[in-house]
Amino acid sequence: MNPFSSDTRLRDMIRAIRACKTAAEERGVVRKECAAIRASIDANDQHYRHRNMSKLMFIHMLGYPTHFGQMECLKLISSPGFPEKRIGYLGLMLLVDERQEVLMLVTNSLKQDLNHTNQYIVGLALCALGNICSAEMARDLAPEVERLLQFRDPNIRKKAAICSLRIIKKVPDLAENFVNPATALLREKHHGVLITGVQLCTELCKISSEALEHIRKKCTEGLVRTLKDLANSPYSPEYDIAGITDPFLHIKLLRLLRALGEGDADASDSMNDILAQVASKTESNKVAGNAILYECVQTIMSIEDNGGLRVLAINILGRFLSNRDNNIRYVALNMLMKAVSADTQAVQRHRATILECVKDSDASIRKRALELVYILVNEANVKPLTKELVDYLEVSDQDFREDLTTKICSIVSKFSHEKIWYIDQMLKLLSKAGNFLKDEVWHALIVVISNASNLHGYTVRALYKAFQTSTEEETFVRVAMWCLGEYGDLLINNVEMLDIEDPITVTESDAVDVVEHALKRHSSDLTTKEMALVALLKLSSRFPSCTERIREIIIQYKGNLVLELQQRSIEFNSIIAKHQNISSTLVERMPVLDEATFNARRAGSLPDAVSTPTGPSVNLPNGAVKSVAPLLDLLDLSADDTPAPSSSGGDFLNDLIGVDPSVVSQQPGAIHTSKNSTDVLLDLLSIGSPSAPIESLPVQRNSSTIDILSPSTSKREPISSLDDLSSVSLSSRAPSNTGAASMTDLLDGFASGPPASENNGLVYPPITAFESSSLRLTFNLSKQPGSPQTTNVQATFMNLSSNAYTDFVFQAAVPKFLQLLLDPASGNTLPANGKGSITQNLKVTNSQHGKKSLVMRIRITYKINGEDKLEEGQITNFPRDL
Repeated sequence: MNPFSSDTRLRDMIRAIRACKTAAEERGVVRKECAAIRASIDANDQHYRHRNMSKLMFIHMLGYPTHFGQMECLKLISSPGFPEKRIGYLGLMLLVDERQEVLMLVTNSLKQDLNHTNQYIVGLALCALGNICSAEMARDLAPEVERLLQFRDPNIRKKAAICSLRIIKKVPDLAENFVNPATALLREKHHGVLITGVQLCTELCKISSEALEHIRKKCTEGLVRTLKDLANSPYSPEYDIAGITDPFLHIKLLRLLRALGEGDADASDSMNDILAQVASKTESNKVAGNAILYECVQTIMSIEDNGGLRVLAINILGRFLSNRDNNIRYVALNMLMKAVSADTQAVQRHRATILECVKDSDASIRKRALELVYILVNEANVKPLTKELVDYLEVSDQDFREDLTTKICSIVSKFSHEKIWYIDQMLKLLSKAGNFLKDEVWHALIVVISNASNLHGYTVRALYKAFQTSTEEETFVRVAMWCLGEYGDLLINNVEMLDIEDPITVTESDAVDVVEHALKRHSSDLTTKEMALVALLKLSSRFPSCTERIREIIIQYKGNLVLELQQRSIEFNSIIAKHQNISSTLVERMPVLDEATFNARRAGSLPDAVSTPTGPSVNLPNGAVKSVAPLLDLLDLSADDTPAPSSSGGDFLNDLIGVDPSVVSQQPGAIHTSKNSTDVLLDLLSIGSPSAPIESLPVQRNSSTIDILSPSTSKREPISSLDDLSSVSLSSRAPSNTGAASMTDLLDGFASGPPASENNGLVYPPITAFESSSLRLTFNLSKQPGSPQTTNVQATFMNLSSNAYTDFVFQAAVPKFLQLLLDPASGNTLPANGKGSITQNLKVTNSQHGKKSLVMRIRITYKINGEDKLEEGQITNFPRDL
């Protein structure tokens, strides 16, 4: 017999498919079988039509397309025999869904079968309609289904109720037609009909408020009576599951009572007794019992207030938390989250059990329990709960520590009415899991410590003790370095001892050892090392006996590959070695930080205010970024209540060294330059030498304190904006007088060597190399001594338009007798309206120096709102002696 002919039995086809060893072989079998079925369909073979449909349903379940057999379903449904209709309706439910137009063709057949005299055919039609009913079919067939709700056979009534559910979901407007038949089903004794009737009434209550009121008035007492009879019914083998009579009906009844009692005090009162009976008598050692108890708890928490019942419900949830089943514990925690708002005190009684769930091995339970504990925290229990959570932090899983530390930190911050308790808990948190916290957390701790003047000694001693046992958490080490730098002298002298403290003996050398250890940790990042260096600088003033040792530690970093550490090392070493007379002023304790302002910024209610003008950032090697005024950050003096310096950046320096700019500026020889901010350095160098000629002043173009403290003083460029200095050569500079030299030595970059004026080359007035309606290019020109052929050019680009320029690129070309070297630009975004600039350094070498002048062709590209722009030009206005 041909295995792929239409008379092949279903079992033979299944056997052939299962015998396939590869997917390709299976596809081949299915393809041949589908071809045979198509041939049989084309031949209108009625004898094997039901067999072909059975094969198509199996092929459909394997995932292959079977749309070509949909019309065969309709032919089978229209057949008079029950076997053909059964296969036809089964194929209709599997192969066709409500979105396909072919479904409309079956409406008449369904209507005829719903009115059929054979109850089994009626049942087939109801099953099919309940599975694939569309809105149009629901409107057409609703009267037949409503009539069948009163059919004599309970199986038909049950199927009609299920079909009615589908109809009212598809067409809610038809709900009112089913209210009376549905309430009639609630009086049924047959559990199958009763459970479908309860489900239908529950859905009607959700869809229609009129239906809800009707069922609430007419059926509440009857439902309570039914549930009571069910709970007290004797053993019935027909419905018994684990010793409970029909738990499915229990659950359906409880859900309907929940819908009826919600928002209605009278209905809630009528069901209080039966709910208490179900909650107290149902056994919880079986899954069925737990399911009924959970639904009962949900019903109790949803109906109108009854304090005793809610306490009983929450106690049931507390028992659930002790269950070994993870799912039961999880749903109990979810329910307790909702119950907290209704009765917090009752939930608090199970606090210990909830805390145990935080330590559960299941991640979902841990997370949900932690959220619940966070809600339960109040003024009365915050300390014991926090202690439990912090203790568990030591043994918790790594993947759970981030959530746990975040919650603990939030709890401590929220209930931190005692600063000493807040500091203790935060130090424990930082020492155990500080790496999981954000930077703003330890920033906030430093602000609190700064404001707690009576706890400075206690804090630094607590940090010292904790540092002896734990140095793994980076944020903890940072806080320790800050406190040691600020309050290290309190640690040595046991100042401000509290009654709860035991005195400790710490020498100055011990304190320095701690900072040195933090500095040399392999895991310390750049920020930690920077803070450790600052701490050493401050301790050098507080511990005179350890000054030399501190200097030896600091100087080890003068050749560090990270420029920031190298610069701090050199500058701090110079302060310690040469400038002891001002070091105590430089490293005095920080002013008290404004806690209210910090908290407001942290909460996002205030914009981040910068207490010092940072100006444009300068990109340095090693990925470091340094602002134009780094001295404030270098010495940790940028506190919130520190007076903000003026835009020139000079007032801070005047205050630092005790110079009154109003007095200095009146002395002879002072130069006033408001635009380029050179006032401070010019005034400084005029002190003590009022008669010194201006030409002898090593004037700096950059007024920031980084240039004043820069170790590379031998390469400073003179200011080019002063025309009277533009033609001064190295050989024409007069030696500095004694007064100017002494003042220069005060902040000479902390490096020994010849004065800066001896190495300065020629500078030229700045020229406007290119200008259009939207862009200006300025060149600052200079030459190094001994290299007359080479010209250093600093190009400054200024945006004159109201739109910001992005992807800014500058290109230049020169003739063959010139060599051009371009350094990377300072950025690629040019702010609008001249509020910022981009600088780029060029080096031009003229092989025909003295014979030919410089000439350059430029090309500038940028984008405005994503649109490409291009500007080109030629520069010929260079000075002739270049």
